[in-house]
Amino acid sequence: MTRPSASPSRVPTPEQILRAPKVLLHDHLDGGLRPATVAELAAEQGYANLPVPADDPEALGRWFREAADSGSLERYLETFAHTCAVMQTRDALARVAREAVLDLAADGVVYAEIRYAPEQHLEGGLTLEQVVEAVNDGFREGERRAAAEGRRIRVGALLTAMRHAARSLEIAELANRYRDRGVVGFDIAGAEAGHPPTRHLDAFEYLKRENNHFTIHAGEAFGLPSIWQALQWCGADRLGHGVRIIDDIEVDPKAPEGARLGRLAAYVRDRRVPLEMCPTSNLQTGAAESYERHPIGLLRGLGFRVTVNTDNRLMSGTSMSREFEELARAFDYTLDDLQWFTVNAMKSAFIPFNERLAMINDVIKPRYAELRSEWLFAGESR
Repeated sequence: MTRPSASPSRVPTPEQILRAPKVLLHDHLDGGLRPATVAELAAEQGYANLPVPADDPEALGRWFREAADSGSLERYLETFAHTCAVMQTRDALARVAREAVLDLAADGVVYAEIRYAPEQHLEGGLTLEQVVEAVNDGFREGERRAAAEGRRIRVGALLTAMRHAARSLEIAELANRYRDRGVVGFDIAGAEAGHPPTRHLDAFEYLKRENNHFTIHAGEAFGLPSIWQALQWCGADRLGHGVRIIDDIEVDPKAPEGARLGRLAAYVRDRRVPLEMCPTSNLQTGAAESYERHPIGLLRGLGFRVTVNTDNRLMSGTSMSREFEELARAFDYTLDDLQWFTVNAMKSAFIPFNERLAMINDVIKPRYAELRSEWLFAGESR
């Protein structure tokens, strides 16, 4: 239950949303490159397969967004083939990681968990360990540069295994070895249909024995069985997307507050399972029809632990500020609502409890309080 605000209740402005502190749990490193960086790395490495001339970064960025919106899975996957292709050297990985941190910090993000699949960055001869160390170095440099610019941010890595491959236990062991050196958890990603999370039980059982954290992409394209397996067979701490939990909720259009939850939906809500929802990405993949009809509105109203995320900033042409802006317009959300999402995310982060609590009490809540109080001093500019 959120505390009623003393300020007039209204949808925040884009400028207020930009300044608001944000927490991001679901963001793919290979889905968040700057278009100019893709073009420059392609030119440096002699990669000649870009669909748009490398000297036109604006057109390249537009192509990524249009390809992701095409409705064609093949074309959508092609976008990642291009970004991964230019992320095969230590310098390229460190640069992409550094720029990701700087871009998030400029967008008001104070804590982020960025995920990537080390196995997809070995074509240039790097080892799995060298990939992790390059990305970690980039994250740390990004944090230092952001702090020097007056924007403090903390970033942790999630190591992802591809669910169609057979390296999940190896990647889980890698995540565990680096858990005190920048890596905060594990994930599996890739097409859900035909690749259930139960195929990777050995990786999840290993992580549980090691008291480590993991999230699972589930309930985006496949539905309730994917969510059920991720939770009840694999023991996921969080659900990547989880948007299809809506299929286990019956809503009376005349009385949505009286929605009936099925047993799985009730379990997810009662156990406070975090849902890493990515509204713009969900529109692109067909998991939602529009922002106004996105399940996040109902789930927030029913008290699920919903978080807001970007998924792939390049492919979706998005940012945390844009995600919040779209939701604020669609559901008339106020700063109180945005704080609620942000606190949810921080509670669900894979860092120690005392550090999560400090971020909430010492960073997030004070900054939102300052934004809410500004209406009291509006006359100073007159």
